[in-house]
Amino acid sequence: MQIGTPLLDGGNKILLLGSGELGKEMAIEAQRLGVEVVAVDRYDMAPAMHVAHRKYVMDMLNKDAVKSIAKKENPDAIIAEIEAINTDALVELEDSGYRVIPNAAAVKTCMNRVALRRLAAEKVKVPTTAYAFAESAEEVRRACQDIGYPCLIKPEMSSSGHGHVLIKKPEEVEEAFKESISHARGKSKTVIVEEYVKVDTELTILTYRYLGDNGIVTNTMPAVEHQRPSYYYVESWQPANVSDDVLDRAKDYALRVVDALGGLGIFGVEILVSGNRVLFSEVSPRPHDTGHVTLVSQDINEFQVHIRSALGLPTPEVKLLTPAASHVILAQKETWAPKYLNVDKAMKIPGVQVRLFGKPYTYEKRRMGVVLAIGNTAEEARQKAREASALILVT
Repeated sequence: MQIGTPLLDGGNKILLLGSGELGKEMAIEAQRLGVEVVAVDRYDMAPAMHVAHRKYVMDMLNKDAVKSIAKKENPDAIIAEIEAINTDALVELEDSGYRVIPNAAAVKTCMNRVALRRLAAEKVKVPTTAYAFAESAEEVRRACQDIGYPCLIKPEMSSSGHGHVLIKKPEEVEEAFKESISHARGKSKTVIVEEYVKVDTELTILTYRYLGDNGIVTNTMPAVEHQRPSYYYVESWQPANVSDDVLDRAKDYALRVVDALGGLGIFGVEILVSGNRVLFSEVSPRPHDTGHVTLVSQDINEFQVHIRSALGLPTPEVKLLTPAASHVILAQKETWAPKYLNVDKAMKIPGVQVRLFGKPYTYEKRRMGVVLAIGNTAEEARQKAREASALILVT
């Protein structure tokens, strides 16, 4: 294949539907390859817009709006960066000849917990927590009785842990169901009720598909280990400190699920480790938040792999170069035009880098940046990242 010159006849172009911090890194990688970048989001001055050739602000749940921009720009690849996209628009665009990354059906399935669990547990038959689907508080109550308390409920469609509620006893069911549904995207009133397990650790298996000489190849990167105090990502590192048996099972489940989803690009497959159990949890049809660590740990980071695959380029091998860790920088309050204090102090720590996303406003617990650190061991890198992150204040 050939790559042309951006903004000129014959150039290559990607359309990012969603322009957050993941989109920003994808845009940077596309720019490095001389590819034109068009960034779309629901609000102006989103991170990827800072490094794109053009931008659009629109409601991406509006099917006509999504299709209109895609047809106007006529990109080589349409990349779904967030969950809040009208997936019917993606299906129709793909049917008319556009390349949707990874593919329209995969995006639609991954963004729907009911469809994803059915694919993983019932079609592919990888191990998961016990689960049931419910459409009312009474159905949730029956599911919890069958599964056992405590149990966890999540909306059919949501993101970043919104609407995840732990139910410890029957008296909490009614309020928990209302809380979960209040965070659902769209008109869905369905929740998934899951067995609550003690999580020893979590893994992200970054699994990618690319066009090889003899068809599509599926491969994995070195496992990323991570932890979260609640339902959102805080810290991740490589290499993962789990047994070879756990890694083998996790990789096997990831490959099976991703091959069933199909398409091109990277998938962030989330795996729970609980005692001797290795359980499939969820999968994102794009680079994963926990994969920020790959910006300093690997010879080819997850964002470059996604762009390569989107353009039809290969990534035959990815190598871990050094132990590394990432740690988020969180806002603690709402503000416009935030400022960041003590970045200089954080950067005095050897092996530390800082990425500020450039979001124009904050709210409580919003991710505003990430600290990256390398070390002789993953634990040393984690300590550096934690120390540096604690120094940086968002005001």
